[in-house]
Amino acid sequence: MMWSWHPVQLSLVVASIATGIVFVFAMIVAYWMTEKNVKGRAILETVVFLPLVLPPTVIGFLLIIIFGNNSFVGQAISWLTGQPLLFTVTAAVIAASVVAFPLMYQSLKTGFQMVDDTIRGAAKVDGASNGKLLFLITIPLSYRSIATGFILSFTRAFGEFGATLMFAGNIPGKTQTIPTAIYLAIESGQTTIATYYSLISISFSFVLLFMMNRLTRVDVKK
Repeated sequence: MMWSWHPVQLSLVVASIATGIVFVFAMIVAYWMTEKNVKGRAILETVVFLPLVLPPTVIGFLLIIIFGNNSFVGQAISWLTGQPLLFTVTAAVIAASVVAFPLMYQSLKTGFQMVDDTIRGAAKVDGASNGKLLFLITIPLSYRSIATGFILSFTRAFGEFGATLMFAGNIPGKTQTIPTAIYLAIESGQTTIATYYSLISISFSFVLLFMMNRLTRVDVKK
């Protein structure tokens, strides 16, 4: 195994795409959960948070069952794209999205619930539609929680390993991300390369979490 920037670049690409995907879906689900009287809400939220507690191998196995070559979904994707989904960059994005979704959802849900009902009520009285209420009131007033969700989801997707290894594989120059590159380097006894990738991952995650801390910190008057 030789040192390469490809795992770093791919990790950034995968994490960026996954974060964008989970933001859209988490915003829809969080808004639906907070605005509507959803039946079976406890069960639905339990399902949403399962990726946080399930072993990565279980998540990877479930993704293979759902999107594998023997499934209807996997066969449909193969027919449409001309190639199977397994062991592709798209598979890495899906795996990262699944594990990052709960963090984005919880952050957005918390932000939406913290918006003052008085402000929302006044906007409704003035004739604001649900769409305007969401994009002009709820989202702007939830920017701290949204920023937290973006950073936490990005760092989680950036560091995803288990499900990615099973679902997307560890193909150098194709699907190899920083976590899988570290795994391969350690397996082959190349601790120096593993150290370099680890330092990059730690440094990048530290910077993002530091930014989140600075952004979301609320100054308390003495």
